[in-house]
Amino acid sequence: MRNIKKQKPIKLKLILRGILVILGGFITAYGLETVLIPNSVSDGGVTGLSIVGSQLFGVPLGVLIAVLNLPFIWLGYKQIGKSFAMFSIIGIASLAVGTSVMHHTPAIIEGDTLLVTVVGGIILGIGMGIALRNGGALDGIDMLAVLLSRKLPFGTSDFILFLNVFVFIVVSSVFGLQGAILSAIAYFIASKVIHIVEEGLSGSKMFQIITTQPELMVETIRDRLGRSATYKQAYGGFTHEKFVEITCVINRLEETKLKEIINEIDPKCFVTVYDVAEVKGGNFRKNDIH
Repeated sequence: MRNIKKQKPIKLKLILRGILVILGGFITAYGLETVLIPNSVSDGGVTGLSIVGSQLFGVPLGVLIAVLNLPFIWLGYKQIGKSFAMFSIIGIASLAVGTSVMHHTPAIIEGDTLLVTVVGGIILGIGMGIALRNGGALDGIDMLAVLLSRKLPFGTSDFILFLNVFVFIVVSSVFGLQGAILSAIAYFIASKVIHIVEEGLSGSKMFQIITTQPELMVETIRDRLGRSATYKQAYGGFTHEKFVEITCVINRLEETKLKEIINEIDPKCFVTVYDVAEVKGGNFRKNDIH
């Protein structure tokens, strides 16, 4: 009985993730068919190549998206896993179907190039971000970049940039230089929105503080922010002096307040700040401030 109870929430969670991936695919299709493509603006990656092929050869966009992504789905299955491949199939299929269903939908923006790139990039970023956050991908170029970066002395982001430069050169053959530039801007905006959707607006920050007054610093952080902190011994590489390093994880809204506390107690202390994508386990909770 206990195993059955555990399996139901797992299956429900998988179904919900699948629905969200489908939603992400349809949102992305909406951005393509009602904002970007009617204004001769493309996307990057496999979707961008599919748009070019559709314009040149008259093949339905959805068909090209599905066919051109097949090798990358297989690559994702081999390199990342069955679950990722399954959700990617769902996402890419929903994107392909969505572009076919919405192909004759009237454009919601026409003529204003700045508005087209911004709105189109935001819509694409939201759709792709929702899919990625739930374990699926709508474009195979990222999988290819991950594989190639392992075999050559370049980072994944460098390869994604290089591959998309090639894509936008191809785009310029159909939409012209202006279209390629606008496509690159829309792609850039989409990538930033994807990052926000994946991590959320309420991401966390980690502060590492080396101060001469660690006890007072931790006590003040606890009293004013309701946050705890951890201690760690640190040694100066040049002076070999012993220090106490404080580590504290907070949400973004508390960042300014923590900086005020640090400047008030020890304005000369050494502080490093990191973006934290996710926090799990431990005792990351906010206590009441009295």
